[in-house]
Amino acid sequence: MQSRSRFLLAFFLGTSAASAADTLQPLRDALTHHASFDEKLSADFSRGDPVLYTAGGTAKGAAEPSDAVKVVPGAGKFGGALQIVKKNPLRPYFKGPGIIDYTAANWSGAVSLWLRLTPDEDLEPGYCDPVQIVGGDGKKGFIFLEWSKDETPRFFRFAIRPLFEIWNPKNQDWAKMTDAERPMVQVARAPFSRTKWTHVVFTFDRLNAGKAGVGKLYLDGKLQGSIKDWDLTFGWDPAKVQLVLAAAYVGFMDDLAVFNRALTEPEVQQVMALPNGIRALR
Repeated sequence: MQSRSRFLLAFFLGTSAASAADTLQPLRDALTHHASFDEKLSADFSRGDPVLYTAGGTAKGAAEPSDAVKVVPGAGKFGGALQIVKKNPLRPYFKGPGIIDYTAANWSGAVSLWLRLTPDEDLEPGYCDPVQIVGGDGKKGFIFLEWSKDETPRFFRFAIRPLFEIWNPKNQDWAKMTDAERPMVQVARAPFSRTKWTHVVFTFDRLNAGKAGVGKLYLDGKLQGSIKDWDLTFGWDPAKVQLVLAAAYVGFMDDLAVFNRALTEPEVQQVMALPNGIRALR
């Protein structure tokens, strides 16, 4: 009888573990890129090029740790973390193909990362973008996270700017436009601090499908708002797409992940709850 009980317990525990693993399979299938920043700048897993490159000034080629951008062991949400110590002209980026496969119709994806900073104390003047997705010409499309430059406290934003003639036909200054004129989600008091990590996810779904396209921003697993009812049509060259990090951003960044489809809200919360981060999906 005791042997049977042990068998049933072992079977139950094994089934539970298998079931837990199965719930992660959709996320595992969608993952295209993961940079843990535990020990290096390059990605730990990628369906494209894992190398973190740098551009700006005279810098070219693979990024190297410096006094401005470095990996700090043990400083992360999970293991090490990327620290951007000061605003600098360098632009670290991952090449898009295989990681962000831009398509001319029904293009979707998601980016997940953890950030740690106190914006009004750590950031320098001007716009500060922890993440951008660019395609060679900002007037043909631009996706980014940013802190605003003039407000105190600064606004945190997620924006999807389609073709310039769609979102800004009057050629207005971004800073002077009304909120309704800007295709963005804006958070007045976002939960960022030096003393804790904040989970950030943005998704984009069915871009290049007219007004069917939708973008969403999540902070700590909670939906902050959506970009919708816009014609989110881009005009990018797929070969020129880049995932850019730390454009004028100062602070810590950890566990960057890219997915090839928009995550659902329960999936965003599932990613946030992973006890050891994205490595569980590799």
